[in-house]
Amino acid sequence: MHRPLFAAFAVGLAATAGSAQEQTVLVLDASGSMWGQIEGTAKITIAQGVLGEWLDAWPEDRLPGLAAYGHRERGDCADIEVLVAPGEDTGTDIREALAALRPTGSTPMSDALRIAAEEMRYTEEPATVILVSDGIETCAPDPCAAALALEETGADFTAHVIALDVADAEASAQMQCMAEATGGAFHAAADAPGLADALSALTSGAEMALSDITFRAIQGRDGSEITEPLLWKIRREGTPVSEPDAATTMTMPLGPGDYEVTVTRPGSEEGTATTFTVSDQAQIVTVRLPDPAPGATLDGPGSAPIGVTVEIEWAGPGKETDYVSVARPDATGYETYTYVRDGSPLSLRMPATPGTYELRYIRSSDDAVLATRPITATEVEVELEIDTEVDMGASVPLVWLGPGYDGDYISVSRPGDDGHVNYTYTREGSPLRLLMPPEPGSYQVRYVMALDATVLETLDIEVLPVEAKLYAEARAKAGAELEVDWDGPDYENDYISIAEPGSGDYETYTYTREGGPLTVTAPLEPGEYELRYVLNQDDTVLAAQPLEVVDVSASLQAPETARAGAPVVVTWEGPAYPKDFLTIAQVDDPGYAGFRYARDGNPLILDMPSAPGEYEIRYVAASVGETVLARRAITLEPVDASITGPESAPVGGNIAFSWEGPDYRRDYVALAPAGSEDGEVLASVYTSDDSPSLLVAPDQPGDYELRYHLGRDGTVLARHPISVTE
Repeated sequence: MHRPLFAAFAVGLAATAGSAQEQTVLVLDASGSMWGQIEGTAKITIAQGVLGEWLDAWPEDRLPGLAAYGHRERGDCADIEVLVAPGEDTGTDIREALAALRPTGSTPMSDALRIAAEEMRYTEEPATVILVSDGIETCAPDPCAAALALEETGADFTAHVIALDVADAEASAQMQCMAEATGGAFHAAADAPGLADALSALTSGAEMALSDITFRAIQGRDGSEITEPLLWKIRREGTPVSEPDAATTMTMPLGPGDYEVTVTRPGSEEGTATTFTVSDQAQIVTVRLPDPAPGATLDGPGSAPIGVTVEIEWAGPGKETDYVSVARPDATGYETYTYVRDGSPLSLRMPATPGTYELRYIRSSDDAVLATRPITATEVEVELEIDTEVDMGASVPLVWLGPGYDGDYISVSRPGDDGHVNYTYTREGSPLRLLMPPEPGSYQVRYVMALDATVLETLDIEVLPVEAKLYAEARAKAGAELEVDWDGPDYENDYISIAEPGSGDYETYTYTREGGPLTVTAPLEPGEYELRYVLNQDDTVLAAQPLEVVDVSASLQAPETARAGAPVVVTWEGPAYPKDFLTIAQVDDPGYAGFRYARDGNPLILDMPSAPGEYEIRYVAASVGETVLARRAITLEPVDASITGPESAPVGGNIAFSWEGPDYRRDYVALAPAGSEDGEVLASVYTSDDSPSLLVAPDQPGDYELRYHLGRDGTVLARHPISVTE
C-alpha cells in the first residue's frame, strides 16, 4: 500500500482534560515566493486573512505565539524572528504582526522550527509548532533530520505542517517528513478554503476519513490489462499527494475530494491523465493508455570517448524526421542527435561531458522513445606543454596532446573568463604557435573542444611585460621623412606611427620589419603629435614620445596672363617631396585641368587649359595626403585660328589649304564629314608641318570640313567647309 503525502490521522491542538496550558507557536513563511498568487490574490494575503480569522477559534488551554522567516532581508538564511512570544491574550498582537509582514527573502524552515522550539523551552515543557509554507527549504541540507532531532531532544515536541499551493512533489515530501518525524500532521492546502480547513482540523482534532482507492491501467481498443510497471502520479487540486512510484497497479488511502492520476509508460515522456472523485467509499480507478509505439532497435558501442563520432546501427519506422539521440537517462531532451534519414549505420557524436547516457530512437511525430541503449562517455587524455612565463604579444610554440576533433582549438584566456584573448585551431598540428595577449598578467592556456566549447585542460601561465624605445628628433617638417631608430619586440606587423595625442588611430606609419633606423613620413598638418611603437595586436602602444610637426612653405612665379592652351614657364620653391606636383585649375575648382610633378624640373612647362578664364597655378604637397602650399593667379585669354582653302575638291584629289593659329605642340588640322562629332577624323596633318599643307580628299563624294584642333584636348578653333565631288 502506498502512503499519501497528507496525514492519514489527526493530531489536534485540544489538550486533554486537566492538563496545564501548553504553548504553540505559529511559524509563517514570509519568503519572496509568498507574493505568488492564487486566483489573483497573493499567498501572503491569503495566509494573513485566514490565520487572523482562525485565531478567533483558538483553544483557551493553548498559549499562542507567532514567528516568521524571510520577511526582512533578501537571501539571508538567518532572517528568522519570534514576533510574538507565546502567552495569554496575544491574539491582537499576533494579528498586527501578521498584517505587517512583507515577503522578501529565503526559506530557512529548519532553523525556524528550532528557534520557535527554543522560545517554548521545548526540552523542558511540551511545545507545538504550526508551520505554514509554500516552498522547499533553501538553507538547511536536511530539514527532515532537523525536525527529528527536535523531537528526540524535546520533552514533548510536535510540528504540524501545512503546504500552501505546493505543486512540487519533492517539496511536499520534505514538508510531510518534517511533520511525521515529530508526530505531527501534514496538510496540503490549494487555496484559502483549503488553508482554513487544514487549520480547523488542527484546532478541532477531527479525524480525516480515508478510503482505499485502487488504480489499474488498460491499453488500446481491446482494453487488455497492462502488466508492465507504470509510473503513477496523484495530485489534488494541482498539489502532489504521492511521490512518483513505479508499479503495475497500486492502492492508496485518500480523503474526500477531486483528484487527477497520471500514468506514464517506462521510457515515454508523455503520460495519460484521468480525473476522479473520492467519497467515503473504496473504489477502482481505471486509466486507458494508448497502444504502445511500434518497436525499434539500436546497436552501438557500450562506451566511447567524449566528443568522438560513433556509428550506430538502427531498425525502426525510419520516418524522414525520426532521429537517434544520446541523452542523460533522466533527461527529456538530448545532448546530440542525427536523423535516421542518413541511413543505417548513422554517425552520432558523443556528448562533451563524461558520464552515463543512453542512445534513443525518437519518433518525431510525438517525440516517443521507441528504443534505448545504454552508453558511457569516457574521458579523453589531454596534455598541454608551453613555457609558463612568456612575453606579451609573442607567438609562442605549444605542444599538445588531445582528441584533435574538427574545430577544437587552444586558447589563452583570463582566468574566470568564458571567452578568449587569442586562439589557434588544433588542425594546425603539434606543436602549434599561440599568440600571447598584448597585456601582462596571469592567464590560462586551454584546450577547448568545439562541442559546447568544452574546456578539457588548462595550464596557468604568466605573461610578462615587454618594452620598446624610440630614438628620433623631437621636431619634423610637415610631410618630411623622419628618421627613427627603435628597440622593441619586432613582432609581425608591429609598426612605428605618428598620431595625435590621445588618438587610437594614426596619421602615418612604417612597419618595424623595414628595420632600424627606418623613416616615417610626418603629417602635412603642422601641430603636436606623438611618435609611437605600436604592437599590431590590438594596436597596443608600447612606447611614445612627443613630436612637433612644423609648417613648410612654397612659392610660384609665372606670368599674370597667357593664351588659352599655351605652355607656360613656372618657377617654384617648395619642399620638393617625391610626389609633390603643380596644377592649373579654375579658381573655385578643387580638382585641376592639368598637372606636372615638381620632380620634372625647375622651372618647368605647364600647359594651360583650352578654355579662357580665371585660373590659378598651385603647388601641392603630396607626401601624406595632399595640401596646397602656394597659389598663383593667371588669366587665360581667348585664342583663335582660321583656315583658307578651296570650296570643293575631286574624289581622291589633293586639298591644298593654309591656316593661321597658335601652333601649339601637337595642334593639327583634320578632315571630317560635315556635322560629325569633333573627335571624328578621316585624315589629319600636324601644324608643326607648317602652312600651307595638303590633305587627300576621301573616295566618297559629299560634304566635309577642315578643322583646326588644339592638340591638348582636341578643341576645334576653326572650320572650313569643302565639298568632295565625282
